[in-house]
Amino acid sequence: MPDMLVRLYDLPCSDSLLANLKEQGISIQRAMAPDKMRVLSWIGEHSSPAAQGEADVCFARHPISLFLAVKEKQILGYACYHATALDFFGPTRVLDSMQGKGIGKALLLRSLHALCDEGYAYAIIGGVGPAAFYEKCVGATLIEGSTPGIYKDFLGART
Repeated sequence: MPDMLVRLYDLPCSDSLLANLKEQGISIQRAMAPDKMRVLSWIGEHSSPAAQGEADVCFARHPISLFLAVKEKQILGYACYHATALDFFGPTRVLDSMQGKGIGKALLLRSLHALCDEGYAYAIIGGVGPAAFYEKCVGATLIEGSTPGIYKDFLGART
């Protein structure tokens, strides 16, 4: 799967999307260290061991580079950045039953805005699956010759 490039200085505002989710009782929040084991367990169950390993790295960063979508203390989805490499977005996942509500877009935008706030002008979305989603949400473009890219020495399938 190829990587994609995103112009962080040209991101859409997420205020109305976050407000709409908040009206539904859904918050997008940065993960907290005391929740590490619960979050990693959830990612292992709903994503993959590879995603779980990438998310683990996010808890070693300050601030923690992982955002959660939460409703009534239940995890609905997550998004990582600065996991496999600095300035990379991903992995990410939203429960199938919660897709189509804007949660994935909100997690994406919150993560990319965090990268922008750190001073990055561009970000890489690593090993994308839904390229059309990223193109539509943030104007991401495919990076030619990026397969397998940074994952060339990865020992297993990345999902």
